[in-house]
Amino acid sequence: MSNKWPTKYIIGLTGNIATGKSVVRKMLEHLGAYSIDADALSHRAIARGAPGHKPVLDAFGQWLLTPEGEIDRTKLGKLAFTDPEAMKRLEAIIHPLVRQAIEAMINRASQRVIVIEAIKLLEGGLSDSCDSIWVVDVPAEIQHQRLVGKRNMSQEEASQRIQFQGSQADKVAAAQVIIKNHGSFEDTWKQVVEAWKRVNPQSDTIQMVKPAAGEFSVARGRPRDSAAIAELVTRLSHGARRLEQDDVMAAFGEKAFMLLQQDGKTVGVAGWQVENLVARTTEFYIEDSLPVEDALKTLITEVENASLELQCEASLLFLPPNLASHQGTWKQLGYELREPSTLGVQAWTDAAIESAQPNTTLFFKQLRQDRVLRPI
Repeated sequence: MSNKWPTKYIIGLTGNIATGKSVVRKMLEHLGAYSIDADALSHRAIARGAPGHKPVLDAFGQWLLTPEGEIDRTKLGKLAFTDPEAMKRLEAIIHPLVRQAIEAMINRASQRVIVIEAIKLLEGGLSDSCDSIWVVDVPAEIQHQRLVGKRNMSQEEASQRIQFQGSQADKVAAAQVIIKNHGSFEDTWKQVVEAWKRVNPQSDTIQMVKPAAGEFSVARGRPRDSAAIAELVTRLSHGARRLEQDDVMAAFGEKAFMLLQQDGKTVGVAGWQVENLVARTTEFYIEDSLPVEDALKTLITEVENASLELQCEASLLFLPPNLASHQGTWKQLGYELREPSTLGVQAWTDAAIESAQPNTTLFFKQLRQDRVLRPI
């Protein structure tokens, strides 16, 4: 165990760009770990009003500002990734703030196993606080394909990003666990589960309380439930969304599914994810015959409980018209009808814009007052 956190087991998760670190982090979250995205924290550290905003402008100039007063991360990235000295200056500002936020999150986490995802885990010194180093590895040509195909980078920009980073071979050499992420989602999942069992051998011993007849309960879906989830969504959406098992398996790399159950049957599902301490629930499907308000309250309460376990600051619901119309229920649960621009915290606004769904209405609820990286 780490000397700094003797009651916790800290996994440092790294690997170069486009290797799939976030997918592996999400998998560990599904298994019960608390995960921290250090790169997302670095973005929050330089947001307007955050402690790194002014130091970055003082170091690099007002030309980085957008009309809204935010630092344009694309401009900043182009500067940092073409000038090693600029990268060093930038990291000297951001790294101490990110480390401060990580320490606060670990201290208040209830989970025993903590995962810190950081592309510069080894170079930035975070590895010194870790009990185990996990590295996600893929061939360089797959990194290149992902950057061009999924992130819309040019061939030249993709090559530059890959070449600018520290040696992937050095990361692999430092690893206690290596996850090969160039096959199927299922293949990667099996590797993660096997490594997890060595870290947390008691993880499958939780006893569930059986609800009374007719009562609702909620269970967190697992990849083994992917065929059932695909069938449920296809059926409850009346064919508007036709999912196959492989579609759901792939979705597990970025989100979780909360399953609403009654009398041993799954009667509803919510697709939900947490990024950057913001919970976003983007999918709701419930059996037509159910009392909708009771079903929604049960499902959303469990989504919120799981979000609070992950230290979320805010919950965003993207509701289709038939569910948005239950405004009394949402008000009772503490949600407000909002526009992204009115949320007040840049990370919340960004999350609302990034996760917006067609033909849905945004409902917002602040889950906790004590935020990470409060403005100083």
